[in-house]
Amino acid sequence: MSLNWGLSQYTPNAVKFITCVGLTLVLALGGITACKSTSKAEKERKAALAKKAKAELREENTDVDFQAFIGRLRKAVAAKDVNTIATMMTPNFGYKLNPPLEGDGVFKYWDQENLWPELEGILSETFVKGDNDFMVAPPQFADKSLNYDGYRAGIRRINGSWKFVYFVNG
Repeated sequence: MSLNWGLSQYTPNAVKFITCVGLTLVLALGGITACKSTSKAEKERKAALAKKAKAELREENTDVDFQAFIGRLRKAVAAKDVNTIATMMTPNFGYKLNPPLEGDGVFKYWDQENLWPELEGILSETFVKGDNDFMVAPPQFADKSLNYDGYRAGIRRINGSWKFVYFVNG
């Protein structure tokens, strides 16, 4: 019993052509399927982001001196320049809520807990107006309806100068 697919009547060039067309169709249809799955994954990702609660931004501080302060603070934190950071902090800088810790020991605590990357990440967020004249980051912390309990940073104008007041979690 022999299988005769009817290809014997075609020349080798015709067979190559039919094979190329067939492979092209397979690849094209496979590509469309891949695009659809990527598109579906993209839609799901966007839907998940849309579901995420977004903080209602109260007000971003656009004062030049505030932006300059934040820029210097971000640069000092990225370089782990503790001397510069110390001049930008309040003497009673808060660095732990429970048990409450403030003042001396903050840099040692950040080193022990490996908090430098977290601090850098929070400081890269947008600062918005919080309670009691604080500028806070991330913006989710300023939205009380979100009950945000992650890391956050607070900056406040004290005696005419901006000061880094706290970086805490919880």
